[in-house]
Amino acid sequence: MAVNYAAKYANVVDERFKLGSLTSAIINNNFDWLGVKTVKVFSRDLATLNDYKTSGSNRYGTPDELGNNEQEMTITQDKSFTYTIDASSEQDTNGTMEAAATLAENIDNLVIPAMDTYRLSVLVANAPTEGSVSKKSHIITKAVTSANAYEEFLACQEVLDDDKAPQMGRICVVTPTFLNMIKLDEHFTKSGDMGTRIAINGFAGDIDGVPTIKVPTSYLPEGVDFIITNAAVMPSPVKLQEFKINYNAPGISGALVEARVRYDAFALNKKVDAIAVHKTATA
Repeated sequence: MAVNYAAKYANVVDERFKLGSLTSAIINNNFDWLGVKTVKVFSRDLATLNDYKTSGSNRYGTPDELGNNEQEMTITQDKSFTYTIDASSEQDTNGTMEAAATLAENIDNLVIPAMDTYRLSVLVANAPTEGSVSKKSHIITKAVTSANAYEEFLACQEVLDDDKAPQMGRICVVTPTFLNMIKLDEHFTKSGDMGTRIAINGFAGDIDGVPTIKVPTSYLPEGVDFIITNAAVMPSPVKLQEFKINYNAPGISGALVEARVRYDAFALNKKVDAIAVHKTATA
């Protein structure tokens, strides 16, 4: 790996742009992994609704024991990175190779995007298919254009509505391409106050009342245009965040930087019907 030295450096470092976490708004923080690797969640079955009988001994129906289900959520993601910064490199690059600054840049550009990408992949993987927990598939596949982008969004909304997913708390994650398509869709831009706001500001803060988060296309599985979800669906614990700078590592003159992060993301079994995914049809 090249290390560049120069007699004179500018005072400004050409750092990468950073986005910060784009998925913090779509995770459920109500679960505690403190001291454990696995958390178990119980859910209850529903009873059977019967026709009441006005005679006989079982007027309410035949009672069965009410069942329950157990879901285990075990942390599997254990990521790390490490590198060294020679003392001369830190001295002769006008602060560019200062260990703490390089560590922060790697967290922003390696760790956080990896966590965001993983969380979104979990949502897509757990979207109901036809005949699973839903009568209809929650994955719609169709080519998106500026003429049908709003219609396709409403189709996903309809699937969620039919499966009784709450309107309150819905959040949409979109690619830049889909967001551009919907901005150009006259069915959307001319629909009331939101259309006026789009025309003035050029930004879709929400679509059909659903707050929208734009993410890089690379954060979503291939072919996915957008995901509609609910923050209650996905617990995503960060179990360990260990970041170390060691200036006394044996055999190293300078800094040894080490980082480790343990995390995961899960879709709660009884809440996956609040996930809808739209994919672009491929030839």
